[in-house]
Amino acid sequence: MLFSAACARKEPEINFQPSGAIEYFKTIDSICNKDNGKLWGVNISGPIMLVDRPSRRIFASGPDKEGLLKMKDGVWQGTFPRERIIENGPVEYGGEFYAMVPLPRQDDRYRIITMAVSALYRIYLKSKGLQPERFFIHYWDERPSRVWLKLEYRALRKALESDKEHLPGYLRDAIIFRSARREQIRSLQAEENRFEKYNGLSLFTSVILCNETEEKAKTRMIENIDFFYSLPSFSRSAGTILGSVYAFVLYNNGFDLKGISLNGGSLDSLAVSCFGLELPEISRDVAGSLAIVYDVDAIYKEEEQRMTGIRERVRRQLSKFTEKPILTLELESPNFDFEPEDVRPLDTLGTIYNTLRVSDNWGKLTVEKGGCLLTDNLRTIRLGAKNLKESKNHISGEGWQLILNGNWKVVKENDNYSLRKTSF
Repeated sequence: MLFSAACARKEPEINFQPSGAIEYFKTIDSICNKDNGKLWGVNISGPIMLVDRPSRRIFASGPDKEGLLKMKDGVWQGTFPRERIIENGPVEYGGEFYAMVPLPRQDDRYRIITMAVSALYRIYLKSKGLQPERFFIHYWDERPSRVWLKLEYRALRKALESDKEHLPGYLRDAIIFRSARREQIRSLQAEENRFEKYNGLSLFTSVILCNETEEKAKTRMIENIDFFYSLPSFSRSAGTILGSVYAFVLYNNGFDLKGISLNGGSLDSLAVSCFGLELPEISRDVAGSLAIVYDVDAIYKEEEQRMTGIRERVRRQLSKFTEKPILTLELESPNFDFEPEDVRPLDTLGTIYNTLRVSDNWGKLTVEKGGCLLTDNLRTIRLGAKNLKESKNHISGEGWQLILNGNWKVVKENDNYSLRKTSF
């Protein structure tokens, strides 16, 4: 009976075909070769790995060094280990570094190409000694910070839409809003700057290289601003859009980005110098009155609607992650993979991730529906454990599954569950 059930189980359907992978590899290689180092001084072309999440099937542009991938239908293929996270970025596999691209549910040519170029750029950053970071700037989700950030977004959007004569004025407004916010957090600015350079320059590079004209690139950048503006959480996203836009205006003004210091300084300070902007000694002295021009009252209303949504989520969803039974996972050295639109903050209570993939010392968690609650210090995940099932190292609940490494187990304590490391 068990044998019959196993035989009847269907493998996940894969719409993506090797021929499609070959076309993507050719296109991305052509994009990188066309630039050929003009942007960053080096051709960022390199090995690419497209991965289908449900099946974990790999389509790679070149072989690994350990022979794990096999040539089939003109593409190097294999299966990505189930205990590892599939995410957009540099990944080491079989002794080779690849630019990994998780294939979206529906084929999206522009998205796949830009994700590949972004990951290739991050491999370049790694070669320059800039290591990947998991950025999470909690105070960006606090109401005052969100208001200042939205004002900065609005001013930057106007800067992109304007002609060269008026662009510096809007850019100055954006930097005044930015400075007004940052005057209160001087000790934390270095982390923001790193966020903007690592994630922001990656997005910028993909937009510049993957759009044939400045006008098309500008349209994409404005679309990006609108997307990031609409996100309910800024803690993991604001640095990406801000860094990309400041780099974009610098680039279009003739600034040689190859001179950017990756380990110090800020992109907005380069913009001040490049455009010869004059700023007030204390930005908050003028930012308040300037905010009226950018309809700050509308932003206040947007933020009140956001808080109403948070209160409603707390009422409807919080009990799922606080009332017995729950499974609590303590994080040690986690790697996260998620979509920014799937993030729903609960104010000081933490953040609900509708979908999430996490790898840590204890194994790998995949949340596909129903969500999980991650505390703001990134130390604890809570999952609803109703109808929890165990099968060796595979633990599952409603909408999630956990694959444990061999020296970990789930233990029950007062109707709740937690992980414990075993002695063997």
